[in-house]
Formats: sequence, structure tokens, C-alpha cells
Amino acid sequence: MKKSRFSDAQIIAILKQGESGIPVAQLCREHGMSAASYYKWRSKYGGLEAPMIQSMKSTEDELRRFKKMYAELSLQNELLKEALGKKV
Repeated sequence: MKKSRFSDAQIIAILKQGESGIPVAQLCREHGMSAASYYKWRSKYGGLEAPMIQSMKSTEDELRRFKKMYAELSLQNELLKEALGKKV
């Protein structure tokens, strides 16, 4: 996954500026980002604080690792079933 060039604290600060009434177009120009990024952050992180974002990201990383582990174990299980099925 691509690393964001904005830290969690910067994202929160940008979202708070947007909530304070600064137009999104102006905000995006100032920070050199697209409006799509702003709206994506707002839908994902709106109302959260920096520590909450960090815990959410760590939970997402853990979930991603578990999904990968599950996929590998499922594949291994299927291979073992096939190997046992051919020998019998």
C-alpha cells in the first residue's frame, strides 16, 4: 500500500480547516492535494482524532495480515486435500 505524504496529524488539521469554513478548492490548493483526497479523508476519518486514526490503521493492518494468512492456509488445505485424494 502506498504511503501517504501527509501524516495523521496533518490530515486531521486539514479536515478541521475544512470544517471551519475554508472552501475545499482553496484548501486543496494550499496543501497541494486533490479534492478527491479531501473527500475520501472526510468520509474515512471525519470526527476522529489522531490517536484514533492510528489505532484504526493498526487494526486495518492486522486484519490485512489475517486475511493473507487465511488465504495461504486455505490454499495449503486445498493442496493437502488434493494430495490425499489422489493417493487413496
